Amino acid sequence: MVTINMPEVELTPAGRPILLPTETECSLLSGVQLLCEDDDRLSHFSLHLDPGLLTLTTHRLILIPENSSTAAPSSTQSQHSSSTSRPCSIPLGSITQIFVLKKSIKAMFGSPRLRFQLSVDSEGRVGKTGRSVVVTAVMRGKGDVEAFVDKFRRTWEARVWERDPDGSAGGQGSGGSNSTGNHSVGDSVSGSGRGGFDSRGMRVVGVSGILRREQEIWENTDKNLQEAFQDLNALMSKAKEMVMLAEKMRLKLLSGQSQVSDEELGTKEEMQDWLLSVGVISPVTKESAGALYHQQLSRQLADFVRIPLDRAGGMINLIDMYCLFNRARGTELISPEDLLQACSLWEKFDVPVMLRKFDSGVMVIQNKAQRDEEVFSRIKSLVTRADTLRTGISASDAAITLGIAPALAKEHLLAAESQGLLCRDISPDGFRFYVNLFPEICIDDIHLVMDEGLYTAWIKSSSLSRLMGH
Repeated sequence: MVTINMPEVELTPAGRPILLPTETECSLLSGVQLLCEDDDRLSHFSLHLDPGLLTLTTHRLILIPENSSTAAPSSTQSQHSSSTSRPCSIPLGSITQIFVLKKSIKAMFGSPRLRFQLSVDSEGRVGKTGRSVVVTAVMRGKGDVEAFVDKFRRTWEARVWERDPDGSAGGQGSGGSNSTGNHSVGDSVSGSGRGGFDSRGMRVVGVSGILRREQEIWENTDKNLQEAFQDLNALMSKAKEMVMLAEKMRLKLLSGQSQVSDEELGTKEEMQDWLLSVGVISPVTKESAGALYHQQLSRQLADFVRIPLDRAGGMINLIDMYCLFNRARGTELISPEDLLQACSLWEKFDVPVMLRKFDSGVMVIQNKAQRDEEVFSRIKSLVTRADTLRTGISASDAAITLGIAPALAKEHLLAAESQGLLCRDISPDGFRFYVNLFPEICIDDIHLVMDEGLYTAWIKSSSLSRLMGH
């Protein structure tokens, strides 16, 4: 028996497949198992994969088993999991036929089965040439099976993977219509001006002739606009190309930072911020994900927030992330409720980020690796300096030290106050935080000044400021 060998798929830390440069998601369906049913003619091929999430893209069918891991397996583990639990894919170019989904009384009470024909060589490798093998997708999960099968068939018939990498094949329709349309407008105008006749053979004479000519120009212009905007898929493909170009430019800027001067560094960082917010190549939508919308949105958001979190010091306000994520998604906007629900699902997934709510009600996204003890240690080192022992610190001072927004720095200061590290002073100028000296005072003798400690350092700092004032 020869096991059908399918190409492996790399996953992101959040468990989503890493797509190809020009690849986009089309639909998802959970609880799908791929197998090669027993047949006398195909008995020498075998295929049995664990049930999982089946993702349809413009280029592949990607199966992510439920017990698959995002980490790269070792050599021994890969041999054991190569036929059951590893994420794998089927290139749509290797599929030669998709059979009609059978509708019968037996199928109504059982799991729907979709059969399609696959090209496999003698060694079991999936490719565009070779012997045909019938693979069955058993759909045991919840979801709109008929809609998935219909989109699967339409995507396979579109054959997007055969287009040129530069997208010229996909953009010929709109470009050709524009050039043809412009040519017809120019001919109608110039022709009417040269020979005194319009395109319908009517003589252009007087006011009525001018009005007929203007009407013809407007009709041609309207026709050209309709032809230019009737293919929205072509427009979206151009937008995806711009996103990929921006990502390449950003990576090039990152690779060349060591060779730039300090004057150019600020401009390049601004350029990186702009390119970072250009867009998500394949945003998760309710149409493509269906019942798995919030689950897949949560995983995509976990992958997206990594770079903004690193640039924001490991923590970012939920409102700011809502703006960044929606700006990156373009026209596929999400609601605040969808974002909150997606963040709440992180507790069920093994992702490196988490949603945190402070006592004041402020909600933030932060890295799991970031600990409050480290933040408190940096705050304590800031507040125990010779100059800040007497004057205290504000949220802006802490924000500069921690490298985060002042609003989030204030939440950290309030958290440090609740732990007994700081004391708060409220004045018309705002909040100021001081180091908590009460643990340094001896309860038995409050007038006793120790030879060392924060209390002694605070007294020396206060005395020195008085002397300098006199």
